[in-house]
Amino acid sequence: MANDGEDDLHGEEDEEDEEEEAITYPKDIEMANNPLASEAVAENLSLLCKTGNGLAHAFVRLDVRNKGLTDISILNCYVHLRYLDLSNNGLRDISAVNALPHLLTLKVDHNMLTSARLEELQYLQVASFANNQITSTEGIAHPLLETLNISSNKIRELTGLTRQNLPSLRSLDLHGNELSSIQNLHIPTLRQLFLASNNLSSIDGLSGLPQLTTLHLRNNHIATLDGFTSDLESLQYINMRTNKIAELSEVDKLKCLPYLRALSLLDCPICDVEDYRIEVLVRLRKLERLDKDQYTDDERGDAEDIHSQRQAEAKKAAEAAEEES
Repeated sequence: MANDGEDDLHGEEDEEDEEEEAITYPKDIEMANNPLASEAVAENLSLLCKTGNGLAHAFVRLDVRNKGLTDISILNCYVHLRYLDLSNNGLRDISAVNALPHLLTLKVDHNMLTSARLEELQYLQVASFANNQITSTEGIAHPLLETLNISSNKIRELTGLTRQNLPSLRSLDLHGNELSSIQNLHIPTLRQLFLASNNLSSIDGLSGLPQLTTLHLRNNHIATLDGFTSDLESLQYINMRTNKIAELSEVDKLKCLPYLRALSLLDCPICDVEDYRIEVLVRLRKLERLDKDQYTDDERGDAEDIHSQRQAEAKKAAEAAEEES
């Protein structure tokens, strides 16, 4: 059993809402042409490593954040780069990145990109395109990519996110987009999925994610928990904060999740139900934390007593009905 969700069981619930402090450029104006120059590259290169057959060396890390860049064509000449940070610039085109066959990490947050499409980068493991103007998930296909962040963009539907295109993906951050559906998400290796602050009213489409441990759905429009199935056999943590869950009967739909240990329903109407905490635990007796608080031994004992009492009452009622028939 994977432990990827273990930190979520004991940590804060708002990780996906934290944004890196950045210089941002207006996205509705044309910036003055400002190409990346060789002098700027030289000043910001670091991490000397062996290359090729191990007899040569090159600097493999380039950090050119906050430079107001509009053109990175010069990167065609730096084929040994492995770590590249282009965040907080004015870039609309990053096709020069296709010339970097050894790239492991790419960050292009806070730019003006409308697409995350690149040619297949054989060794890319981490890619972040947060806070751009990306409208589609098509064209993202890298065999070793494990972490993909496309949060705070303008994506309305998911396309191209498949096992064939992303066979190694473990963490996908799509929070802050315009998604109304999560259909067409077919990545069985996925373990962490961040979907907060979209336009979701249902969660249909999760059944093909058997390794998923962590699911963030905060600040959507979800009123029903239909869509959770036993296929989600690894799911440990669900954040449903600030949705429209109102009835305890919806919680019953999570009984199919054998490893669920932490659940957040803060700011949902269900929080106003009498004895809310205990009633949730009666239904999900393996739950360790609800909202931001661990269950106490006393609460767990009360929930077991209530569960046993209701079982006895149900059995008695069934026997009485059988006698009458």
